[in-house]
Amino acid sequence: MDYKNMKFKIWTGCDRGLCHRACGRQDKQLNTYDWLEDIPGNTDTTDLVEVQFKNTRKGYYHNVNGLELQKGDVVAVEANPGHDIGVVTLTGRLVKLQIKKAGCIKSPEDIRRVYRHAKEVDLQKYEEAKAREHATMIESRQIAKNLGLQMKIGDVEYQGDGNKAIFYYIADERVDFRQLIKDLAAAFHVRIEMKQIGARQEAGRIGGTGPCGRELCCATWMKNFSSVSTTAARFQDISLNPTKLAGMCAKLKCCLNYEVDQYMEAAKRLPSKEVILATMDADYYLFKTDILNGQCTYSTDKHLAVNLETITVERAREIIEMNRQGERPLSLLNNGKAKPSKKPIDLLAGADISRFDKEKQHRKNKSNNNQRKQSQPRNENRRPQKGQPQEQGQAPRSQRNNHPNNNRPHHHQGRQGGNRPQNNRRNEE
Repeated sequence: MDYKNMKFKIWTGCDRGLCHRACGRQDKQLNTYDWLEDIPGNTDTTDLVEVQFKNTRKGYYHNVNGLELQKGDVVAVEANPGHDIGVVTLTGRLVKLQIKKAGCIKSPEDIRRVYRHAKEVDLQKYEEAKAREHATMIESRQIAKNLGLQMKIGDVEYQGDGNKAIFYYIADERVDFRQLIKDLAAAFHVRIEMKQIGARQEAGRIGGTGPCGRELCCATWMKNFSSVSTTAARFQDISLNPTKLAGMCAKLKCCLNYEVDQYMEAAKRLPSKEVILATMDADYYLFKTDILNGQCTYSTDKHLAVNLETITVERAREIIEMNRQGERPLSLLNNGKAKPSKKPIDLLAGADISRFDKEKQHRKNKSNNNQRKQSQPRNENRRPQKGQPQEQGQAPRSQRNNHPNNNRPHHHQGRQGGNRPQNNRRNEE
């Protein structure tokens, strides 16, 4: 097949798809698919561009110099003080919608400028600044520990020119870090900025694998975090077990909010728990529901699982309508017939009772055979041992037992009467 003469182009890799012109794996969680990228004149409508830096930090800038920018270009942008190095993640009309969604721009003066494409000198300074981040984080943790501050410094981000450092920290309570800023500025000789992040942002920065076996959502595609409550678990009939509901960040899992809207919509079709279904045999109370399958389980007791019956939502609404009209069905069954009474189960049905007699007869025959064997003389059943042949003139054991010496009394005769009868018997034998 001649691929050169084909009328269409096959897109491979990250050239197309959800990561179209993506700028790397570390930016995947904040990647935005540009649906308007192929439309002519898309970048001519606005000069705004979206630039991403380390972690989840993004900024919006004016392309005042009219540079030809595309997704993935490394640029030098205006900062306070100096300049910073970032990656272009979005251009064109969608940037205005992203600014409106983020809500981080309060006035047009807050939008700064894009200077130029990053040069070789800019990239060298950028790499030198990034190489100091880990050592700075370890030393800053020790400084915070010496000051006795209840906080954890999770990450450090140096500006592209190395004149400024952002310290990301986690704290449960309000922290007075004025003295900490002075000590950090004296130790590293840069401008210090403290930024507090939550446990969810910290888990997204570190990454990991969730209990579902997949990579954490906060580390792959989630851009913002919404509050999660146990109400979402109740709507989905999930057990309120803290160890199972908590994620890697020790907070409630974000995935609890994914399907809660569908469950709430489906729960509207279910009958209320306060409604009692009255039938001819008993009154039934709602015990549990299967929201997605549309089934309800009723019990004859309000608090216990007694005589459980599972019916569909349509059948439950039909019975409720009949109760409103003053009618009672024979049972909860869909055909309207009375519920069949349960008969006791006969465990011996179809069993052969005479098997016990056979077992008893077998034991009786076995005992009779044992008695016959015991009544026979021992010499007849006894075989001579190897190396000790039986003498021809030896009397049977029954006759040897009638030896005159064996008729002696077996009481103790004292020392004057000689040895004990047992010893005499051994000597004679």
